[in-house]
Amino acid sequence: MTARDTSTDAEELQFELHRRFTPATRLAMAIEMSEFARKLSRAGLRSQHPELTDALLDQEMLLRFYGFCAERQ
Repeated sequence: MTARDTSTDAEELQFELHRRFTPATRLAMAIEMSEFARKLSRAGLRSQHPELTDALLDQEMLLRFYGFCAERQ
């Protein structure tokens, strides 16, 4: 996928640098990006529904990410 705000040369350089990373580094980056996405989603949900308790927010996150929540079934 080509980023709209990145030149072709910059994108090729970025891909080349990523190819040089060790598997452990790539895994660490993926985990970090996943954690960031989860935090960002939670913050957005919290701003839309400030009335939710932490437990209800957790349930809503499970519903949105996985389509189910054991507590709600």
